[in-house]
Amino acid sequence: MSPENYLHLAALLFTIGACGVLVRRNAIVVFMCVELMLNAGNLALVAFSRMHGNLDGQIMAFFVMVVAAAEVVVGLAIIVMLYRSRHSASVDDASLMKL
Repeated sequence: MSPENYLHLAALLFTIGACGVLVRRNAIVVFMCVELMLNAGNLALVAFSRMHGNLDGQIMAFFVMVVAAAEVVVGLAIIVMLYRSRHSASVDDASLMKL
């Protein structure tokens, strides 16, 4: 497969993730769509890395995965606390979490 095919797939995955973030109201679904967008970015980084014949894009993709893992921990903790306090995982209820 050519790298252009990977870039088209990355664009498609990013578009699906962006539509999910804009349309959905469930925090877990929005969270998964953000992860899909990050994975699309990783796929594009690796495709560009392969096109240029170096490892820079793959190293950057690795660091994005590390940051995404930390984001998962914090994001899920926030979603669990939102669910415990409001008994709902709706994004609309997240604005009510003010101190």
